[in-house]
Amino acid sequence: MEVYIIRHGETIWNAAGKLQGSMDIELNEKGRAAAGALGERLEGVSFDRIYASPLIRAYETACLIRGHRNIPIIRDDRLKEICFGVAEGTHHDEWRTEESPYHFFYTKPECYVPPKQGESFQQVCDRTKSFLEEVVEPAWKNTERIMIVAHGALNKGLMCHIEKHGIEDYWGKGLQKNCEATIFTYDGTMWRAK
Repeated sequence: MEVYIIRHGETIWNAAGKLQGSMDIELNEKGRAAAGALGERLEGVSFDRIYASPLIRAYETACLIRGHRNIPIIRDDRLKEICFGVAEGTHHDEWRTEESPYHFFYTKPECYVPPKQGESFQQVCDRTKSFLEEVVEPAWKNTERIMIVAHGALNKGLMCHIEKHGIEDYWGKGLQKNCEATIFTYDGTMWRAK
């Protein structure tokens, strides 16, 4: 079974450098165009189903990639982006300074302490693992290909389970670009990068 993991298209907050988290921010025109272009590139690839975060930026990206094809899109709350709590809407650059209480988010994720009402990396890993173990992995026998459309940090949580690494390596090879697809295969026992 092939699994395409895709990050949503660009939003107005991505363009402004703001952290979105669980805020429901829509795509901008550049994001819509990129999602449509990815849909055209994947038009000849058949998908059994598409799973998407219920947040509008991911769901709309999934709809634009699907286009006119008759592929069900299933929204799952476990695919929502990491919640930044009271810090949602702050600028990325504010988090990167040594003075920021959240600077470990990018540099040492195992030391990151989320803002009030925010979510830890472990919480994201727990729900992405649950989604993969309960929804995706059991489908391998009767499914050729699925697509998951979600978010930057959330997708890295999926990859923690798939690539079998800890939170200290959360960012791995870096954040996916908007509308970037990372492809894996699963044979019932092993995940492999394609």
